[in-house]
Amino acid sequence: MRHRVAGRKLSRHTRHRELMFRNMVVSLLQHERIKTTLAKGKELRGWADRIISLAKQGTLHARRRAFALLRDEGIVKRLFDEIAPKFKDREGGYTRIYRLGWRGGDGAPLSLVELATYVPPEEKKKSAMKKAKEVIGKVAPKKKEKIEKKEKVEKKEKEKVVQKKVKKVEKVEKETPKEKKEKPKKKKPSEEKNK
Repeated sequence: MRHRVAGRKLSRHTRHRELMFRNMVVSLLQHERIKTTLAKGKELRGWADRIISLAKQGTLHARRRAFALLRDEGIVKRLFDEIAPKFKDREGGYTRIYRLGWRGGDGAPLSLVELATYVPPEEKKKSAMKKAKEVIGKVAPKKKEKIEKKEKVEKKEKEKVVQKKVKKVEKVEKETPKEKKEKPKKKKPSEEKNK
């Protein structure tokens, strides 16, 4: 008989089980919701509730105890600064579990574990025109994309040709002043005598 035996072993050694739940708590606090098996999710509730209750104390000692478990400074800071204040009026029950059905491979029951304050991010509503353009973009033939790419390449080539012509013109302009500045030719000594 297993009377008054708390916790689930989950077919793992003690150290492995503890490390697994530490990682799962970190993931839960980071993403605010995780997908796992039902047995792990139910066991995870106790770990998460314990660490959030610790964070609600807000003391330095509590922060150090949380870091000893979580081993991630960023998550500890988030836990004490963002997550714990949301639960200040709640006396436990910081997580909720949704059943998601069964896993395809082994038939294990799956669950979604999330913090009770989790609010899914709202997607911005798109206008009917934007939706229509997206659908047309997906349905329209891809020839337009090829044509647009060709046009871009042609524009780049034209720009290169124009830049080359500009450089040639600049070179010609630089050379012409040099010709004007040329010194007069010296006369031959025979010509000087004739004068």
